[in-house]
Amino acid sequence: MTKLRVHPRDAGSTTREDLPASPTERGQQHHPHRFGRATRLLLRLPTHLYDWHLCWLLDGRFLRLTHLGRRSGRRYQTVLEVVGSDRETEEITVMSGFGPSADWFRNLQAAPALEVAIGRRRFRPQHRILEETEAAGVLAGYERRNRLIAPIVRLALGWLAGWPYDGSDAARARLVRQLPMVAFRPSTI
Repeated sequence: MTKLRVHPRDAGSTTREDLPASPTERGQQHHPHRFGRATRLLLRLPTHLYDWHLCWLLDGRFLRLTHLGRRSGRRYQTVLEVVGSDRETEEITVMSGFGPSADWFRNLQAAPALEVAIGRRRFRPQHRILEETEAAGVLAGYERRNRLIAPIVRLALGWLAGWPYDGSDAARARLVRQLPMVAFRPSTI
């Protein structure tokens, strides 16, 4: 039995066995995607670069998606990391890092996107949700292109998924089932 250090003013002694095992058992809600102030500022940086017309600094690594709220009808802009692109088809692929419940992803299912801006290029897009095998291939290509920072990429993907991601084929298939990918291309209409 391991004793925890308890301040003298606290009555009684507490052991590890006395504490519930998880935050939910202790009556706390688990929020896997809570960010600190510094992280929120860092995540908002690409948005500010687009607002300040400095999007060329992002070198095509991020796009800004303009879409309508599914209930409010309001216009929203979301900056997403590009995980794949195909010059032949002009398709640009992004991942829904917070899964199918992400607002931008749900908004796209209700109505088509209004605009995609990537660097200085803007277009009215059509979109499609990638099937599992195609999405796994796009993710494998993303990991290959970023192999120098692979441990950081795997750590980030594991954090988003909520389980340790190791880059194996099985883990990749599981990840793309959990975090869908969307491909955008210029609309022909």
